[in-house]
Amino acid sequence: MKRTLTLMVTLASCLALNAAAQTAAAPSTGTPAGPAKIAVIAFQAAVAQTNDFQRKYADLQKKFEPKRQELKTLNDEIETLQKQLQTQASTLTDVDRAKRAKTIDEKQKQLKRTGDDAQSDFQQEMQETYASVASKVADLITSYSQQHGYTVVLDGGQQQAPVVLYASSAADITKAVIDAYNVKSGVPPPPAQPGAAAPKAPAGQ
Repeated sequence: MKRTLTLMVTLASCLALNAAAQTAAAPSTGTPAGPAKIAVIAFQAAVAQTNDFQRKYADLQKKFEPKRQELKTLNDEIETLQKQLQTQASTLTDVDRAKRAKTIDEKQKQLKRTGDDAQSDFQQEMQETYASVASKVADLITSYSQQHGYTVVLDGGQQQAPVVLYASSAADITKAVIDAYNVKSGVPPPPAQPGAAAPKAPAGQ
């Protein structure tokens, strides 16, 4: 999953940035191009910080909250049964101990199956959520680059090539693109959640 998501994000970045470079490199007037105007963006961070993604992420968390509670309840039940077995082991018959051990084992297997299914479902929906916003941010990067005359836009947030060894802060358009996307999407920021961590790009980047 991590390889797939990394490849998806990398391809999205490359498509967006290549499109921006190609469309902005040749002026419509047909006059010779001037010096290259280069910008840098942390693409994945930009996607994750948009109001659109943050609201979708919050909705996704709410959707899976009942499943998290179900898993917590089952885990607490297993821990209670294990403690009971430990404290009462000396007073139980071999048959009773075996029965209780079997019950615990079955519930542990149930917990693992349910947890694995929930994790898989969450990761799948997280990928789809990220990809849907990433494609729109990629489109905006193209139009933003054309409007501001950038001939090349590099993804400074990627561990793969290209690697940005130095970039002036004036060349970083990450926040400008986030702000422009938020204005275009019309999505307000999600309500602040006390103690909640800010959403990040999916793991595996």
